[in-house]
Amino acid sequence: MEVPRPTPRAPRARRTTTPPAGASPRRRPAKAKLPESAAAPAVRPTYDEIARRAYEISLERNGGPGDALSDWLQAERELASVIA
Repeated sequence: MEVPRPTPRAPRARRTTTPPAGASPRRRPAKAKLPESAAAPAVRPTYDEIARRAYEISLERNGGPGDALSDWLQAERELASVIA
C-alpha cells in the first residue's frame, strides 16, 4: 500500500529591500539622544581587581574572624568608591 505524499509547494518570493515604484519608504523612528554623561559606560572594577583586594583584606585580618563573602563585598565597595 502506497502512502500518498504531499505535493511540493513552490518557494515563496523573497521580499526586496527596495520599495515598489510609487511607494514611500518606511523610516525608522529617531533614536533618543542621551546626555553626554549618560552615554559613557560605567567603569566597574574587574573580577581580578576585586579578588586581589579581597585577598588583601583577608590577609589584613591575620586569620581573624570573617568570611570570603564579606571580604569580597567590602573589596567591591572600596574599589567602586575609588573609581567613581
